[in-house]
Amino acid sequence: MQNRVVEINSDGAYLNVARGFLVVTIDKEKAGQVAIEDMSALVIRGHGVSISVNVCSRLADANVPVVICGSNQSPASVIWPVSGHFAQGFHMQAQAIAKKPLLKRLWSQLIRAKIEGQSQVLAAFLLNSDDLKAMAKRIKSGDPENLEAQAARRYWQRLMGEEFRRDRKADGANALLNYGYTVLRAAIARSILAAGLHPSLSLQHQSRGDALRLADDMMEPYRPWVDYKVRRLIMEQSFGLPDLTTEIKKEIASVLQLDFSGPLGASPMQICMDRMAQSLAQVFMSEAKEMEMPGVPLPLSATV
Repeated sequence: MQNRVVEINSDGAYLNVARGFLVVTIDKEKAGQVAIEDMSALVIRGHGVSISVNVCSRLADANVPVVICGSNQSPASVIWPVSGHFAQGFHMQAQAIAKKPLLKRLWSQLIRAKIEGQSQVLAAFLLNSDDLKAMAKRIKSGDPENLEAQAARRYWQRLMGEEFRRDRKADGANALLNYGYTVLRAAIARSILAAGLHPSLSLQHQSRGDALRLADDMMEPYRPWVDYKVRRLIMEQSFGLPDLTTEIKKEIASVLQLDFSGPLGASPMQICMDRMAQSLAQVFMSEAKEMEMPGVPLPLSATV
């Protein structure tokens, strides 16, 4: 069964196929290989990666899509197998005809996980989180009470201070948060594409001209962990807020390596995203009732 998403993030890597394996070579030395029959998708993030028409053809024969990311790490294009990749077509068709009640139920699952994550982040910093825990339990299909917004108002004031206002265009802490959310968006978009789903067919978010609306939906449960990273970075500064330097960006992006508990043991966030996207495809296909949400992260620390 194909279930392995292979990601190439090394600059200058060369890809070729040998005896049924995708082989990765860097600086003329073999860096690794994986059986093509075990692959569900190939994601290319590294700059200057070389891939031939022959490799693309062999992957297409095995029904493996190729996702190519741009300089902002967000998916820029996808090479879909034209024939034989029946699962992808079925997934997109089922996604496109999904009924409103199902979409509302899935949205409530995402929001419940988001608020639970917010409560865990507050608890990690020894801040009051009991009311958010209670809110998460009250979420109904479609979140008709808009508990997401109610929780957000309490959450941000406690985590960042009473004067803080979440603003996508602001500097300071908002700039750090914006960068972290961009990383999340790119990561979950790549998981969505690898699962054979269309990223513009959303559950809740509506934005004209946005090709990644489903990514905006599915990144919600992971946002609190970017907040956790940013709060820690702020605490580490003796004077003022940290600038968005290359080192700070690397530290924020490392959120993707944060380990979460799950049915198969502890897994990094990116793997949890892959499983969640694959489980969403199963829900659309009536093969599962709910998405697989990320579990509780391994013990967090608020100390610096």
